[in-house]
Amino acid sequence: MAINRAQLVKELEPGLNALFGLEYSKYQDEWKGIFDTESSDRAFEEEVMLSGFGNAATKAEGAGFAYDTAQEVYTSRYNHETIALGFALTEEAMEDNLYDKLSSRYTKALARSMSHTKNVKGADVLNNAFNSSYAGGDGTELIGTHTLLNGSTIANEPSVAADLNETSLEAALIDISKFTDERGLKIAVKGQSLCVPSDLIFVAERVLGSSGRVATADNDLNAIKSTGVLPGGATVNHYLTDTDAWFIRTDAPNGLKHFNRVGMKTGMEGDFETGNVRYKARERYSFGWSDFRAVYGSPGA
Repeated sequence: MAINRAQLVKELEPGLNALFGLEYSKYQDEWKGIFDTESSDRAFEEEVMLSGFGNAATKAEGAGFAYDTAQEVYTSRYNHETIALGFALTEEAMEDNLYDKLSSRYTKALARSMSHTKNVKGADVLNNAFNSSYAGGDGTELIGTHTLLNGSTIANEPSVAADLNETSLEAALIDISKFTDERGLKIAVKGQSLCVPSDLIFVAERVLGSSGRVATADNDLNAIKSTGVLPGGATVNHYLTDTDAWFIRTDAPNGLKHFNRVGMKTGMEGDFETGNVRYKARERYSFGWSDFRAVYGSPGA
């Protein structure tokens, strides 16, 4: 349905001083601080986790070599979604508008809606990270206890859900340093940055920014700050819905990913019979994860 003059009564009257409601600033693309971006030219993308070999065996003198096998462990699929929105204006509404170009004003609003949706969809990966209904390639939710090929497990969350503080953050970084591959070999994965909702940004700043330990009279230094174990510091994502959940992004490769299938495209066309002008915006992309080791998190106590 086209936007007509009945919906724009005040905009068509002399004496109008200002139009407001579409001038708000918007948050930038905060999903970029969480995901690595790759391009795609397919309907979907798949990434396969491979296992390496186990520990090398000691060979007795004169004995033969021990042989090991490698295999595929699981597959992660990224299904690209099409995101689109449009609006139409009647010819009469465009002719009678006295103050501004309607098309210019509403195309900006269209861009803001598309940006908001992309931020929401990106944040949803973390918003659903503790929900078993959103399982990844290994059959487990992003943040939980994951069973490895060798039968052991890795948890990328604390054994008891904890609020963000100095103690819980230190424990999380220690857990990350103990991650292994699918065969149980230790891997050098390190924390890179802390991601929090807007409710925790001041807590995060105190924990990471204080020279001394937080909320203690002891004259100890802040080990997290002095060792530089989180070089990326803290970032806030305003689209996270759990007010006390927090996440650490690690440097594990092929982890949280955004695939760009078709970049933002905009278009407009007029209808010969009605004179209405239609505007649209469209893009295709997907968000997801391949390796759960790319993130550690807690839903808060």
